[in-house]
Amino acid sequence: GLRAALAKNFIASVRTIDADILCLQEIKSRPEQLPPAALAELCELYPYQTWNPAERPGYSGTATLSRLQPDDTGIGLGYTEYDSEGRVTIHHLGDVILYNIYFPNGRNDLSRVPYKLDFYARLLEQCDQLHQTGKQIILTGDFNTSHKEIDLKNARANAGSTGFLPEERLWIDRYLERGFVDTFRQLYPEKV
Repeated sequence: GLRAALAKNFIASVRTIDADILCLQEIKSRPEQLPPAALAELCELYPYQTWNPAERPGYSGTATLSRLQPDDTGIGLGYTEYDSEGRVTIHHLGDVILYNIYFPNGRNDLSRVPYKLDFYARLLEQCDQLHQTGKQIILTGDFNTSHKEIDLKNARANAGSTGFLPEERLWIDRYLERGFVDTFRQLYPEKV
């Protein structure tokens, strides 16, 4: 959570990164729950902020902090079952739409895998519609899925675990087939 990160010199790290836009996932807090001095410092560093905390206290949530003034912002995908968990913030910057996403976890007992796969489907549907209007889309955040064996240190040990199930990995394929690019893998094709 963000409050725990703030207690571990998060703001000093942010200053070192010196990013124009900072996308945070699993924040587990609302801005008013942060120490006032820390919130003031974040506001000074990033004057344009979009917060989407989960309705359930101490759970999930996303925040996009920006030095660049967005043309528009949004939260959620428009589906109550996901939006109550604070999983998406959106910044419109010209023809570029930046999605900051905390994708659902399928749980150890795999009970939320269908929920997770439906989230992937609904987001891709939305992206397809935006692409048809000429928008460029950046998806960033915690995907909660490793696409290929190279993306995990112990792929064999995780073969039956959520985050590396074939049906989850297939959704990453679908996004790539629609023109999205895994920028990490493109920059570091051999890095485990």
